[in-house]
Amino acid sequence: MIETLDKPVTESKPAPTIKNEKKLKRVLVICSKGKLEDVYAALVLANGALMEGIEAKMFFTFFGLEAITKKKADHLHTATVGNPAFMPGMPTMLGGLPGFEAFASYMMMKEMDKLDMPHVTEFLQMIEAGGGEIYACKLAADMFHLKKDDFLPEVKDIITVGDMYALADGEGTQIIFI
Repeated sequence: MIETLDKPVTESKPAPTIKNEKKLKRVLVICSKGKLEDVYAALVLANGALMEGIEAKMFFTFFGLEAITKKKADHLHTATVGNPAFMPGMPTMLGGLPGFEAFASYMMMKEMDKLDMPHVTEFLQMIEAGGGEIYACKLAADMFHLKKDDFLPEVKDIITVGDMYALADGEGTQIIFI
């Protein structure tokens, strides 16, 4: 037997409107991972900010440096092992089979091409052309023995963490870490 209530159990009130006096002016996107899905997340966020008229700066560190090196930028792979969201229900060990990561990366890029998503180097060019700034982490570059010549031309400079924080200085800045 189903009972019908005469009035709601809880009264709904309209959501409060929050008056935001401090508009977002700048984002600093830190990319620390070099997998295809992580790099694209950073690129989409920075590009989206620029499209909304928000200043965007990107800081690539550790394995994120792969996204801005000449040799690896357009050859990133997707994570197949240890990624719980990758093909749910598939045994984890399948992701470790030889060639599976390359196949999964190819399929992901194929789907992204269908959506006319730019490749990493083209995305970085778009961000720079839109006024965004792209930086490499000095500590990580030193650790991986990378020099300015190893990076794509869109990389403005190799900077320290202190310099990176200076990029975020000022009211209305958000730091996004990926």
